[in-house]
Amino acid sequence: IIFIYLLLSAQFGSFRQPLIILITVPLALVGALIALYISSSSINVFSQIGFITLVGLISKHGILITEFANQLRLKGMKKEQAVIEALKVRIKPILMTTLAMVLGALPLVFGTGAGHEYAQQLGIVIVGGLVIGTLAALVIVPLFYLLISKSDDSL
Repeated sequence: IIFIYLLLSAQFGSFRQPLIILITVPLALVGALIALYISSSSINVFSQIGFITLVGLISKHGILITEFANQLRLKGMKKEQAVIEALKVRIKPILMTTLAMVLGALPLVFGTGAGHEYAQQLGIVIVGGLVIGTLAALVIVPLFYLLISKSDDSL
């Protein structure tokens, strides 16, 4: 997560913007852990791969909202207007990405056959983490964008 933070800091040229993007990652990881707990699954190599995938996907949600809001602010919009418009425009791609990943992971969760118990944990982490993480991203990223990003005078 620290490495991703440093990469995002370099990309955005700011230490605040990556905080906005990564604020939902812990919530997504908690969602994944809750899903593992409910399903009586354990943390193993497959679930850890799911955690890495989850961090990337949830970070992408934050990047979509933050980057679009920044572009709108460069065009002269106020911070509040920009983040609301960014959420309106980017909610469909975010929800479609989440739906595609969740539907793609469902065969892992409910699959049968040789070795299904290993792949099942990967699917559980992805489904549980994406559901909680996406809901958090749609609410928390715009909120933290308003709170943490700089004033309207500059990005």
